[in-house]
Amino acid sequence: MRILMQLSAAMFGGLLMTRLAKQLKLPAVTAYLVMGVLLGPFCFGSLGIVFRSPEEVEGMDLISQTALGFIAFTIGNEFRLEQLRHMGRQAITVGILQAVCTTIMVDIGLICLHFIVPQVISIPSAVTLGAIAAATAPAATLMVVRQYKANGPLTKLLLLVVAIDDAVGLILFAASFGVATALESGVISLQSVLLEPVLEIVLSLLLGSLAGLLLHFMEKYFHSGSKRLCLSISCVLFTVGVSMLEFRVGGVHIGFSLLLVCMMAGTVFCNICDFSESLMEHIDDWTAPLFVLFFVLSGAELDLHILSNPMVLLIGAVYIVFRSAGKILGAYGSCSLTKCSPEITKYLGITLLPQAGVALGMALTAQQLQDGATVRSVVLFSVLVYELIGPALTKRALLAAGEINVEGRTDARRRNQPVTFFRLGRHESEGKV
Repeated sequence: MRILMQLSAAMFGGLLMTRLAKQLKLPAVTAYLVMGVLLGPFCFGSLGIVFRSPEEVEGMDLISQTALGFIAFTIGNEFRLEQLRHMGRQAITVGILQAVCTTIMVDIGLICLHFIVPQVISIPSAVTLGAIAAATAPAATLMVVRQYKANGPLTKLLLLVVAIDDAVGLILFAASFGVATALESGVISLQSVLLEPVLEIVLSLLLGSLAGLLLHFMEKYFHSGSKRLCLSISCVLFTVGVSMLEFRVGGVHIGFSLLLVCMMAGTVFCNICDFSESLMEHIDDWTAPLFVLFFVLSGAELDLHILSNPMVLLIGAVYIVFRSAGKILGAYGSCSLTKCSPEITKYLGITLLPQAGVALGMALTAQQLQDGATVRSVVLFSVLVYELIGPALTKRALLAAGEINVEGRTDARRRNQPVTFFRLGRHESEGKV
């Protein structure tokens, strides 16, 4: 009973907060995150309201994983062959170069901090944080695009780059964490640095491809919209569950990236299914409340106690400054190299700032380092900052690029033509918001 009441309070509170966010011209995702912080165990939760302990929030992890699966599946629908013919080369080049540039920039900043104040951060931790900095959160970006129905070259390239970012981030983190471990132990393992991350990416893409093919095959036997919707949801849920499996084969750790698996499933499905676009409209309707819960729970997870540690704040400030510079300069340079339009070149880097789930997962692994707790605290602090201001910056960048309209009584949600896979659901298109 308590779990149902917590979910109800989280969803209702998030929706109420959007009324205030609308007055402040902030994206709805920011409202959900703020309400999550307020309802979390480090704020009103400490008074016995809603989420009373971190364990209660962690108990809702299945909802967060499910939401991430649907977010990745939705983003995968952007990888249509026609779209890839126009922007595929640019997306791959930009996705790789901006991630590598960000890692290098953060490495430089934190290693310099180590030489200035050696007791604050070690070189292994600095190298690890540099790799974590490459990760970008697809969820917040997706929600901003979805809320304002952003449409245009910048939006399309952004979603492609965000998807590619996950694969690049996995490789960078595996290599950097292997180097960090070697610096501490004096032994480097090619298995953990090279073999396991490559296997994770390849197996994730294969599993996602099989899931997309299976969904297409099964959809042929159902013809009503409601049955196809149920089948699609069950397939994504099954895919999320399988992608969470971990095991060892001959001493080699085998795991999957939930985001990569579900993205690939969405990509394969949208390219072989004739009615994938109409089906995505129905899925968008179904997932709306799930996404509200996801962001409220994400806000509730943020530990406000880290704000009382001056060393974490110092490292976090350096991390945020150099990561932001890396994303913006890396995107600017790679967009110039691939001859993107001036709007994309100028604003893409700003839209890549949000950071959340993937980075937190990497930070959890990094706790194996001697000062791994510091790494996790720094990532938590940066996530707190980026998730609260990142969506607003993404909105402003898309607005400045002319891909969403200025809000008013007939705002962007009514006037813009949506991106192919972000079409309004049938109720919204009739004005029943």
